[in-house]
Amino acid sequence: MRFNTAATLAILAATTSSVMGGPLSYGLCQTGCNTVAVACYAAAGCVFGTVVAAAAAPAAVLGCNAALGTCSATCATLVLFAPIP
Repeated sequence: MRFNTAATLAILAATTSSVMGGPLSYGLCQTGCNTVAVACYAAAGCVFGTVVAAAAAPAAVLGCNAALGTCSATCATLVLFAPIP
């Protein structure tokens, strides 16, 4: 018996349901945010996760933290609930 690849793919596409990729996309988005935050900290001469966010922290680190918070919030509002097939 010989299978026709195009017909097999058409049947498979017609019989499977779509998948919501929002949570996966959200995880990828958060990973991107954290990667940029690590690079931002490195540019400021610090190591991500070792600086306490306090008034005595360097201004560049506080800027990195603010940017990370904005990026993470954007991921949560735009990507988490997106109907991505």
